[in-house]
This record gives sequence, structure tokens and C-alpha cells, in this order.
Amino acid sequence: MSLTQDQIIRFLRSVHPYDALPPEVLADIAVRAETRICAAAEAIYRFGEALPGLFVIHDGSVDVVDENGAVVSHLGLRNSFGERGLLRDGKAATSATATAETTLLMLPAKLIADLQRDHAGVARFFNRARQDRAPRNDLATSPIETLMARDPATCAPDLPVQHAARLMRDRRISSLCVVEDGLLRGIVTIRDLSGKVVGEDLPGTTPVADVMTAEPLTLPPSAIGSDVLHMMMEHRIGHVPITEAGRLAGIVTQTDLTRFQAVSSAELVTALARADTAEEMATVTAEIPRLLVQLVAGGNRHDVVTRLITDIADTATRRLLALAEAELGPPPVPYLWLACGSQGRQEQAGVSDQDNCLMLDDSATEADLVYFAALAKIVCDGLNTCGYVYCPGEMMATNPRWCQPVRVWRGYFAGWIAKPNPEAQMLASVMFDLRPIGGDFDLFRDIQAETLRAASANSIFVAHMVSNALKHSVPLGLFRGLATIRSGEHRDTVDMKHNGVVPVVDLGRLHALRAQLTPVNTRARLDAAERSGALSPSGARDLRDAYDLIADSRLEHQAAQVKAGVAPDNFLSPSRLSDFERSHLRDAFVVIKTMQSAIGHGKGMLG
Repeated sequence: MSLTQDQIIRFLRSVHPYDALPPEVLADIAVRAETRICAAAEAIYRFGEALPGLFVIHDGSVDVVDENGAVVSHLGLRNSFGERGLLRDGKAATSATATAETTLLMLPAKLIADLQRDHAGVARFFNRARQDRAPRNDLATSPIETLMARDPATCAPDLPVQHAARLMRDRRISSLCVVEDGLLRGIVTIRDLSGKVVGEDLPGTTPVADVMTAEPLTLPPSAIGSDVLHMMMEHRIGHVPITEAGRLAGIVTQTDLTRFQAVSSAELVTALARADTAEEMATVTAEIPRLLVQLVAGGNRHDVVTRLITDIADTATRRLLALAEAELGPPPVPYLWLACGSQGRQEQAGVSDQDNCLMLDDSATEADLVYFAALAKIVCDGLNTCGYVYCPGEMMATNPRWCQPVRVWRGYFAGWIAKPNPEAQMLASVMFDLRPIGGDFDLFRDIQAETLRAASANSIFVAHMVSNALKHSVPLGLFRGLATIRSGEHRDTVDMKHNGVVPVVDLGRLHALRAQLTPVNTRARLDAAERSGALSPSGARDLRDAYDLIADSRLEHQAAQVKAGVAPDNFLSPSRLSDFERSHLRDAFVVIKTMQSAIGHGKGMLG
């Protein structure tokens, strides 16, 4: 039995993003929507069919499978499917089957297009990759929570002014927020103490309430940087408490604004290039978390953020190489320092260890190796001091295995390709992400081209690399949600690195290998794969969109941790996300799983 228009309207009021639409728009949707009743095991649509629009489950359940029959989602009440993000060239990239008697609401494609055109909230919902998110002016348009100091120092109204002065002196701050019964009552600053207490010769026992600014100007957490700037300029104040329902959430001072503006990748690169010791450099790299927060708050996409952060690591590496040469003397033969892993791909985020190696000119002797072992130790120790901790797998130039002449490196790659055992697969995956950092770049150019040619021509090696690329599964749960870690320190979270970013990194590397593409950065690899024809335009678009959403979400999680005073990690709790965010994150994982399945069945991603 078809749903009535009243039933459709009531239902849509419980489904995002339609719940925010005005009554007249919901009434129009109810007129244009279609009801479809499906029996258990009935096919809703099949792979390759053109879809009439978007399906929303009113009741019942649906399984969505890829072209190879692998289940990518179990869906239920209020879940939607069939949206454009899961289509290839206008055709369905999945099949959907009712697993119980199911009532579906079908919203025609024209209706969805009209809603996106006329309602920004709906457009944002369907713009999963946020490709139109433009970087904003860093300070003026940054959210207030990015600027403010959390947990500001507070005192009671009856605190003697002498005690207040000592507290500000000891904590090296310029103000105290006066709080009573959990509510902000006023603010006392150093200017108040000097002008009102010292200037008027008040006793040290005078309560703070007598000299504070009562009911100070405040802003809510929803404010942006320009609100603070304008308030400070108009009222000639240097402190703005941030409150919500009268309760103190933070404070922004002129010092906070100055500090915020002072952090930029260019400033950090300049400071690193002038540092004389690893310890001096460490004071610079300690600013990276705050830079991460600023870049994310500024609306920059993940590949811009990670590129800027990686540039800092590159500069630190080159400066340490220069300091090592100054200490040890000129190198006896040409050498090249290379980074692999996230630094090699220019994808460093808030959590990074070091992965590096040395290639030496073939004229290097055993005696020369002693020099380069010392150079490697200085650089790797210095990177560790700067916060790029030692690689737990010893994938570093301090390991003699990874400090060798070019001829030995050629032998390594040839051996891994000829005998792709598990260790060879792992090492090849790491070493295909090599990027020169400092030294003689000519030592690497021929090796990269030779290795790509040999690897792509060896079908057995490619097959093993395909298998290796499928080892990291995406965290899709059986019933609509996300599969979280079940036990241990990170219970009930999703590993956004190994189960989110890494699967796309693996797919990008695989396509670069197959098509002999030289880019190392993952997004650049996907772009190059599309240009070369290794990826269809729709396959590349879907994978890029999914990657962008996941990588952006990972960085936003890390930035939020930094702001909260917590060391950043890769473990995101889905419970902290809105239904909107969880829905799109799940869709992104579905795209990746579909791509993995296609690769695993030897069908590629050509659409």
C-alpha cells in the first residue's frame, strides 16, 4: 500500500537533511515522491542500470552489493542509497536487494537536483567531498574556538587583589575571569590592578569584585575572528571572554591573536633554515600542532595541509644534513637522502615517525660507509629530537641495509620484483614511495624509471601487490554503521589511518605501478591515473571524493585533539560525529570497498 502524503511528510521530518526544510517544500516532495513496496529477496536495481533517483528506506532492510556480489552495506530505516556518489558514468556501480518486506520512498533525480539548487543545507549534504570549500582568511574568519584559550584562569569575587596579582604573576597571564556559582561575573586585568589598586592606593585585602569590570563584553563560541577584532577595536579592550549561557568557555586576548597570526609554514621553514642545533629546531617543530589547527580551521583541504607540514619536515632534514656535513666535513662521494612513507608522499599529518634512506654513488668504498653511517646518525637523531620519532621497523638510514650504493639498491628492487614474498611486498610498498630530499638527485632518476618498467611488466609481482593493497579493510559494520575497534585502548573508535587513508594510498600506489606513473603523492597519483586512462573519470572522481572526505575528517579530528590539549592520534570515535557526518563517512568507505573489490577481481577501475 502506497504511503500517503501526510505519512511521507511525517517521515521526512525525521530524516536529515529534509528535516530542516519548510512545510511547503516537504509538501512538494510528498507530491513528487514515489512509493515502492518490495518483497523479501526482490531486486531493487542491478549493477549497470540507470537509476531513477534516490531511495530512502521507510521500513524494512536492504543489502547493497558490488558487481562481484560482495556486500558493501546492510541498510535499514532512514538510510538512503543509489545516490550519485555510487554511480559510474550515470550507471549503478552496485546492486540493491530487499532482505525483508520493505517500503521505499523514491525521490526522483530532478527533485534532488531542485532541492540542491534551492536549499544550501541539502546541497551540503550531497556535496560529500566538500570540493567547494575554499580556504578562508586565517584570522578574520577562523572559528573562535581556534583562537581562544580554553580553561582560562578564574577566581572568586572575594579573592584579595594581592592574591590575584600573585596568581597572574606566577601563571604569566594578564587577566583573571571572576566566576561565581559557575557563571561569569566579571574580569580583572593587570591594568585594573595598576590603575585602580596601585594608582588609588587600595589595600591588598581589597576584594577583586571592587576593581573588576563587571558584566564584561563577551562573545559566544559560534563567533569568528572578525567578531573579536571588531569588539576589541571598537571598545578598546584586550580581553574577550567566551561564554555560553553565561558559563565561561574560554577567553581570547590580544596575545592570542598575535600568536595565531605568527604561526605559518613560511615562518617555521625560515626559522628551521637558520637554526644551528637540533634543539633549536625542536622549538620550531613544536609549533606544528598549532599550525595544523590553524590550517584546518582556515578551510584548507587535507592535501594542502599535509603538503605544508611535510615541507617543514623536508626543511628540517636538509638543515640537519648541512649541520652533519659541517661537523663531519665534505662527503667523500655524492649521496642522496630520500624519504619514504608519509613524508615521501608529502602526506605528513599530526602524527609522524621518520622513514628514510641513503643512496650513495657507486664509487663509495667501505671506508666511505663509515662517514655516511655517522651522517645518518646525526640526521636521524636530530629528526627524533624534532619530534619525528625513530621508525619502530628501523626503516631509516641508520640501518646499514638502507645506506648503500646505487648498485645495491638496484639489486634490492630487482630481487623484490623477481621474488615477491611477504617481506618483498612490504618493502616494495614502502620504497615505491621514495622521494629525494637532499643531495644529488640524479642518483635516483634512472632507478625510479627502471623499477616502474620492470614492476609493471611482471604480472606475478603485480598480482602480489594487488593482494597487498587489499590487506587494509575499510571499517564498514554489518548494520548501517561503522565497524569500530572492539577492545583495548582504542575501543569503540575507527582507525582513520590504517582503515581509512591507507586503503586509498595502497590503491593509488598500485595504479601508479601498473601505469608507470612517477608521482608519489596519493592524490597526484589518482589524477595521473585518470589522465593516463588507468582510471575512468568517474572511478577517479569517486575515489578522490572518498579520500578527501576521510583524510579531511582525520585532520579535523587531530586538530580538535590539539585544541583540547590532547596529543593527536588517528582514532576517531563515531559517537562524536553527527548523523550527517557518519552517513557520509560510511558512504566514502563504501566507495573504497567497491574499488577494492573491483581490483581484487581483476577488473580494475575503468568503469
